[in-house]
Amino acid sequence: MDNMPKIKVGIVAVSRDCFPESLSVTRRQNLVKAYTEKYGADDIYECPVCIVESEIHMQQALDDVQKAGCNALCVYLGNFGPEIAETLLAKYFNGPKMFVAAAEETSENGGLIQGRGDAYCGMLNASYNLKLRNVRAYIPEYPVGTAEECADMIHEFLPVARAVYALDNLKIISFGPRPLNFLACNAPIKQLYNLGVEIEENSELDLFEAFNKHAGDSRIPDVVRQMEEELGAGNKKPEILSKLAQYELTLLDWIEGHKGSRKYVAIAGKCWPAFQTQFGFVPCYVNSRLTAMGIPVSCEVDIYGALSEFIGTVVSQDTVTLLDINNTVPADIYRSDIGKYAYTQKDTFMGFHCGNTASGKLSFCEMKNQMIMARSLPEEVTNGTLEGDIMPGHITFFRLQSTADAQLKAYIAQGEVLPVATRSFGAIGIFAIPQMGRFYRHVLIENNFPHHGAVAFGHFGKEIFEVFKYLGVEDIGYNQPAGVLYKTENPFA
Repeated sequence: MDNMPKIKVGIVAVSRDCFPESLSVTRRQNLVKAYTEKYGADDIYECPVCIVESEIHMQQALDDVQKAGCNALCVYLGNFGPEIAETLLAKYFNGPKMFVAAAEETSENGGLIQGRGDAYCGMLNASYNLKLRNVRAYIPEYPVGTAEECADMIHEFLPVARAVYALDNLKIISFGPRPLNFLACNAPIKQLYNLGVEIEENSELDLFEAFNKHAGDSRIPDVVRQMEEELGAGNKKPEILSKLAQYELTLLDWIEGHKGSRKYVAIAGKCWPAFQTQFGFVPCYVNSRLTAMGIPVSCEVDIYGALSEFIGTVVSQDTVTLLDINNTVPADIYRSDIGKYAYTQKDTFMGFHCGNTASGKLSFCEMKNQMIMARSLPEEVTNGTLEGDIMPGHITFFRLQSTADAQLKAYIAQGEVLPVATRSFGAIGIFAIPQMGRFYRHVLIENNFPHHGAVAFGHFGKEIFEVFKYLGVEDIGYNQPAGVLYKTENPFA
């Protein structure tokens, strides 16, 4: 299934009636030209209606961008702008929206007389009116610019718009309840509805019934062949592939049968304690394959982990993963392989999960059994993990979480996976994040975040931060630099 939106931004110019309308129109045309020359025309639509001091013009512009199939909006202040009409447009447009404003081009030939637009001033009134109407909109860090600069701002808005639009059309399908003695991923669902996300909660027994009905499915051999091709020499458990294929088809059919009115889906899945003995395998490898298809699957019924993964998927347009913030790096590995990098030992940790990371994000991989589960169960029912070291490169570690009292909190930290062998098991990597030790104590522990974190492969902190802001998350933690104290950090330590 296509599990990611394609954004088309309608650009609507606005003009106050005591300013020349032609100023906004010309500037809009220059903006569209600049965007098209640099990024192409697929992502934008130029609305021919210029909103002047009139709600009638606003309605005309709204109808036009809707008929053009726009699912995101850019309100462009070519001059001071009509604060009522322009913010009503944002109010009535059903989708993510942004506001940008035109800088003055020149002082020559009357440029600062009749050609002066005062959009710098108009942006202040626009932001005030948006607040009056309780309308959320993306406003760039510095929202006033030339045609070329505003074109860049619109392009930077695309991943934010993708995430906001996608969440408005997302259903999270969960199979629970959470494992016994596992309150860490407690997830009050009220905030999902506040974000516009639907959730369908099912029992593990419902899933087991659906799985059994897929026994002998004619599509299983084709899926097995795909798995064999993907695993190659790492196919160490060939006897389990048919069951894994049966399970993969069960999930995909469940999605198609249950997504209902929603366009996009993520899954919060179950994997222990009874899953192994009843299904006869662990689902990690299948979880990795669906996530690589753009359908994130979290482990251990982690609903907000699935939500976070989905945000990372649509922002990065790439495969993500969900990992435990798991264990420290031993001193001998630090001394031998990491000391040459600009990180202290406390800046490093190992991110791990049993085997849910997609093969394309691993330096090498092998199909194995889940070693932790096999300590108390027969090994043959713990097969199904995809083990290997996570490939080195830039990462963003982040999470959006509802607390136990239903408050939204989030964190974001950028860093990297180091090109250092882990000498361990599972899907695992050695992560390095500047000032991780302080971040671990004063963000993750202090704010009671669970041990799961979503990982996007690349630096996407700027985009994810703007998504969280747009969603109204007021508490966004990040790894503050040395010398900048957290509120709970002891200044005398």
